[in-house]
Amino acid sequence: MQYDEVDVIVVGAGFSGLAMVHRLREAEFSARVLERGSGVGGTWFWNRYPGARGDIESADYCYSFSDDLVREWRWSERYAAQPEILRYLEHVADRFDLRRDIELNTEVVSAHYDDGEARWTVTTQRGDVHRAPYLVMATGNLSLPKTPDIEGLDSFEGEWLHTGLWPHDPVDLSGRRVAVVGTGSSGIQAIPHLAEEAEHLVVLQRTPNYSMPAVNRLVSDDEWRASVEGFAERRALCEGSDAGTPLPPATDRATDVSPDERQDRYERGWSRGGISSLSGAFNDMFSSEESNLYAQEFARAKIRSEVHDPVVAEALCPSHHIGTKRTCVDTRYFDTYNRPNVELVNLRSHPIERITPSGIRVEGREIAVDIIVFAVGFDAITGALAEIDIRGRGGVSLADSWADGPRTLLGLQAAGFPNLFLVTGPGSPSVLSNMVVSIEQHVDWIVACLAHLRAGGHRSIEASRDAQNKWMQHVTELADATLYPQASSWYLGSNVPGKPRVFNVYVAGCGPYRDECDLVVSDGYRGFVIDGLGHDEIGANDE
Repeated sequence: MQYDEVDVIVVGAGFSGLAMVHRLREAEFSARVLERGSGVGGTWFWNRYPGARGDIESADYCYSFSDDLVREWRWSERYAAQPEILRYLEHVADRFDLRRDIELNTEVVSAHYDDGEARWTVTTQRGDVHRAPYLVMATGNLSLPKTPDIEGLDSFEGEWLHTGLWPHDPVDLSGRRVAVVGTGSSGIQAIPHLAEEAEHLVVLQRTPNYSMPAVNRLVSDDEWRASVEGFAERRALCEGSDAGTPLPPATDRATDVSPDERQDRYERGWSRGGISSLSGAFNDMFSSEESNLYAQEFARAKIRSEVHDPVVAEALCPSHHIGTKRTCVDTRYFDTYNRPNVELVNLRSHPIERITPSGIRVEGREIAVDIIVFAVGFDAITGALAEIDIRGRGGVSLADSWADGPRTLLGLQAAGFPNLFLVTGPGSPSVLSNMVVSIEQHVDWIVACLAHLRAGGHRSIEASRDAQNKWMQHVTELADATLYPQASSWYLGSNVPGKPRVFNVYVAGCGPYRDECDLVVSDGYRGFVIDGLGHDEIGANDE
């Protein structure tokens, strides 16, 4: 058994964990990063399915903490693929000598806070014990794959795979009959690639999704040099924006312009490509039924124009408000259904009955397959935290504290859990933003907070319960003023049976959220309790 004591324990070695240990080292805090994988990279270590790719432009989906790093890393594509993103993170780990503070193949099973000592004791699956005053959960928002829950799976005699746990060795699909269950982001990225390899591909779709064209391309030398030279200005735009991207905000509503102008803006966005192809056209797509309907109709028309079979095209047309489920970004996704070796099965009209030894039985039919690919998503935002036995003040578990839904102050801390910090936790912009921009902001906030505590000789900090409640009420009110809560989505936990249906993402954007966090700090960490002393107000709720 290993026993280790440091200033800060960090759980996770993805984008969050690497940035955290680097910043902690700069601030002269000792740290130990515990990572369950056999390599760094977090979600980009695990998600190796064919077609896995970022949906934020590479020029923005990267760290900003080092000018040298920005200049020396040359992205090859507008939207980098998983292998390149993983190489980037491995380069960062080596470039800044981060590996010496990272323990791989180490799964955290419990984290308990000692009130008297103001310390966290973290235990791993091997029984090793690590202790530190501060604990940072850098576990990621999409890091716990949702387990397939279909009767008969254990009887299947072929091979089944999960996009979130894809094998590290290549999977040969040539001459194989493949079924894909799920058409969320990972399914939409994987399906075109699987169709090219498999002899026959059956896509089993329950809910169709909107997907924007990536318009991906190689990055020219001139474009790369321009992005490096203008990086600081571009990142400043990202930090002040809603989504963490440099796209200028729309200033008018969809109803403010003529139908021709509206169509032209949508066409320009579609040609530009990317996750904001349509949402960047007007400022009310997420708050106005009418505006959202215009965008929906445009997207459905694009699907109908691309898919040759009108019956298949209609089955691929979503009916929910566009953007209220995770908007996807694709390359040749809809065109894939024109291939003769691809079949779409509508699970709404023909639900899965069970898995059989030789395939999948849907209503009235048995589909024989050799491989099943489950693209069924993740227990998002809180799933990875729920997997660990986290106990705070008085031995209260985080699971019990969040039984009715997660509650935090700014997505950074939870009442009753002193010195526990969350990176992009519930109540922050997290999954509605460019994650790297949000991660860096949280990492910098946490490290500055720790430096403040050290300078003042303080032992502990935690969210006050009253300020936490006010913050989550604020988050809920912001969401309720939009169309987001109307969709049955993983934003709400709707994809996980028994999970509380709570929309816990801050929807007002990265820039306004950053202002909220800065205001709290400038007001003496208002809303937080330091060494048992504090007050229960927070800037957003002073009116």
